[in-house]
Amino acid sequence: MPHLRTLALTLLAMIAFAGNSLLCRIALKHTSIDAASFTTVRLTAGAIMLWLIVRMRHGKSAGKGNWLSALALFVYAAGFSFAYLSLPASTGALLLFGAVQATMIGHGIWQGERLQKPQFFGLLLAFAGLVGLLLPGLSAPPLIGSVLMLGAGIAWGIYSLRGKGAGDPIQVTAGNFLRTLPVAAILIVIFGNKISLNNPGFWYAALSGALTSGIGYAIWYTALPALKATTAATVQLSVPVIAALGGIVFLGESLTWRLGLASVAILGGVVLVILEKQARDVEQIVSTSRP
Repeated sequence: MPHLRTLALTLLAMIAFAGNSLLCRIALKHTSIDAASFTTVRLTAGAIMLWLIVRMRHGKSAGKGNWLSALALFVYAAGFSFAYLSLPASTGALLLFGAVQATMIGHGIWQGERLQKPQFFGLLLAFAGLVGLLLPGLSAPPLIGSVLMLGAGIAWGIYSLRGKGAGDPIQVTAGNFLRTLPVAAILIVIFGNKISLNNPGFWYAALSGALTSGIGYAIWYTALPALKATTAATVQLSVPVIAALGGIVFLGESLTWRLGLASVAILGGVVLVILEKQARDVEQIVSTSRP
């Protein structure tokens, strides 16, 4: 794949992922749609769009995926929506990203991966940034919303780990989206919500599902094979930054010193872990290939 096309697809995917935060926050803040309805419409629109993409690419329906992965996907989507009832877009994206990366890194440690000193320092730095962000104070984000977003990030990390080696990622994701719909219907029944086509929030949710989720994932999975592992991991650092800029421009959010310093600590710490891991993997490959 030409480098320029890969760059363009990667940039579009990162904008789409950040767009999920912006669309959700706009819908829940400026329209009358509720979090349960937003979740249901987003998952339904995403399932339809991914089903159409699979049909166009393979000429068959999306039959892959499994219920455990679908449950993790649903927990992510629901936690994401309910968290944005109170969180700013920038803070939510940062907490989500940090929780996803922490889950992935924690899984590696659980599997026996040993941390080097730079990685250990990176984890401490990221943890300090998270603690600093959540400490009580005037500029601290709401606790319940923060916990919900951290839970959403953990669920997405689990979903990502379960998806490794599961087959065609677009087809698997389409199958998992389809499997979330019965659970989403139960959510609607529990909260007694009514979905109205006249509600602008409905269309924000539909855009989030079809465009920034469905098409966004398809674009990302198209670009991913042409990216190095380190590049794929580190480029996602741009998502909280793009979400923060979008929050300032479209939602009138302000960038506080607390959020700025926490972002540098969390994202910088994750970079240290990712880059050191990749460097060590390369060194092992070189050493084992020597005569």
